[in-house]
Amino acid sequence: MNRKLRVAVLFGGKSAEHEISLVSARNIIAGLDPERYDVTPIGIDRNGRWLTAESAAQLLNQNGKLLALNEAAGRALSMQPGAERALVASDASDASVALPAVDVVFPALHGPYGEDGSMQGLLKLLNLPFVGPGVLGSAVGMDKDVMKRLLRDAGLPIGAFRVLQRRDAAGISFDALSAELGLPLYVKPANLGSSVGVSRVKTQNEFTRAIDEAFLYDNKLVLEKNIPGREIEVAVLGNESPLASIPGEIIPKDGFYSYESKYLDEKGAALEIPAKLDAATVARVQALAIQTYECLCLEGLSRVDLFLTASGELFVNEVNTIPGFTSISMYPKLWEASGLSYGKLLDRLIELAIERHARDQRLRTTVGD
Repeated sequence: MNRKLRVAVLFGGKSAEHEISLVSARNIIAGLDPERYDVTPIGIDRNGRWLTAESAAQLLNQNGKLLALNEAAGRALSMQPGAERALVASDASDASVALPAVDVVFPALHGPYGEDGSMQGLLKLLNLPFVGPGVLGSAVGMDKDVMKRLLRDAGLPIGAFRVLQRRDAAGISFDALSAELGLPLYVKPANLGSSVGVSRVKTQNEFTRAIDEAFLYDNKLVLEKNIPGREIEVAVLGNESPLASIPGEIIPKDGFYSYESKYLDEKGAALEIPAKLDAATVARVQALAIQTYECLCLEGLSRVDLFLTASGELFVNEVNTIPGFTSISMYPKLWEASGLSYGKLLDRLIELAIERHARDQRLRTTVGD
């Protein structure tokens, strides 16, 4: 293909991680080589409406330390399935305007409706190559309950946890739970990231508030045992033969890597890249990250988060199938420290998306000759 690749970058969405998605998208768009790519920005508002504009700058407004979607500047957008991969926008008079076909989609969507398999399923139906894991890997990577059960059944090390459905909330006993899991314990929505709705609790009152808050975001919660140790993160990249970056370490200011620590407080946590680990531990961390990646049917990219205890034990905490691409995000920083620059990382992610799509296109959809 001699012409530039046409890349549609998706951002925003109906998730509570909407604002973080906008920051990731702005950095991705700025990092794509204009000599290689023509970028179509696509913002999705909180109601699920798709919008596009001539440039990402027209769709993104600064709103304090985060960004906001400038809906007034966007044109409504629809996508049509088939080999043409067509985009159709509506102008101010509601007339249809044909846009250039898309070669590959780069979802910069975090959380439900973007990272949980729903968007990936839509893109597959539209016959569009896309960056990141497919439907299954995205779904199990998002659902912390299913993810932990798969890892446990594969014999990979995880911490003790309990699952709480909304229907069972009235019968939960804090005393029994704290006796089983110890204190402090963590309360998390099962299907969300960026530490949204996550609480660390030590008392009955804190627990009650945490349950109420987490149920604002999901109908299923994961209650986790605290694992004292270092928070180690590894970036994984690839399809059939994934590679692991050098490990990094998160050192939260108050011992809890909250939403505010990640995105609003510049001094909320220290990022140590590379993590201070001996060579043998680095090898163990990388091997466990790749085992986790393969166990959960991940492709393209994911970040694997681990705990390393004082005795040297490793535990898988969770995975992030569309990790942040903000200026302080670990995933691109880990690959940069491993020798892959931000721009080259984006190139490789797009190559992997196109390679996987070409592989899948060779599968039969009919029986017989």
